[in-house]
Amino acid sequence: VQLQASGGGLVQAGGSLRLSCEASGRTLSTYAVAWFRQAPGKEREFVAAIRWNSGHTYYADSVKGRFTISRDNTKNAVFLQMNSLKAEETAVYLCAAHRGVIVSALSSSNAYSSWGQGTQVTVSS
Repeated sequence: VQLQASGGGLVQAGGSLRLSCEASGRTLSTYAVAWFRQAPGKEREFVAAIRWNSGHTYYADSVKGRFTISRDNTKNAVFLQMNSLKAEETAVYLCAAHRGVIVSALSSSNAYSSWGQGTQVTVSS
């Protein structure tokens, strides 16, 4: 499956952005899809994931209550609504997918075989 991330941009602290991850080549019906982020000089960090079939969602503690991951079956896409953004969340946001990821592995970047190119999110303080 090929992934295309979009929706990044420049926003003030406290603002919102909605990221999109559109898939092509396969439907995501048996996949887990996740968002990760990576800031310069830092390790890639798990943000959120969704298991397509069940619709169950999972979040990093740092974004719970502010970020929402969702899916759209008709568009074969996953979205990340980010509210109350903080300056320290400036990073490249990447979406990733893999079939049948077990729950305990959802937050591990090694569990995903397909990656989008990333979209830059810059939060100004």
